[in-house]
Amino acid sequence: MVSPVLARDPVAGPEDERAVLVLLERLLESEHDRAPKLVGSRGEEIELPETVVLVLRQVVRSLAQDQAVTVVPVHKQLTTQQAADLLNVSRPYLVQLLEAEEIPSTKTGTHRRIRLDDLLVYRQHRDEERQAALTRLTQMGQATGHYLDS
Repeated sequence: MVSPVLARDPVAGPEDERAVLVLLERLLESEHDRAPKLVGSRGEEIELPETVVLVLRQVVRSLAQDQAVTVVPVHKQLTTQQAADLLNVSRPYLVQLLEAEEIPSTKTGTHRRIRLDDLLVYRQHRDEERQAALTRLTQMGQATGHYLDS
């Protein structure tokens, strides 16, 4: 089981909210000329800052597509176990990556800490390399007749 990386568990939109989420996504995407407003229970209104709207669009888009979401500060520090869980690798393998300086980390006493943004950059780069390798293997298989398109 994956240990929670964040203070809160990811949130997934229940099935009965899906239609509203899709409508909200469309509304947020169509409102580029005017800032959306939040209306409180007593009728007070506040215009949402553009940064909040950008985050809200991403969150609503993911929820509308049946994806769980979580929001975390980019500079959050992770333990080695949390980082390993996020990368879906063992903790000893993650420590090898840290010792090889593949991923930046800091040490506080005997404990290593990894910044979430550094870990996400590493994961993106790793995933891009994997995709490129898979594409090359597929092309090699096609060139030799060992790969059949369905």
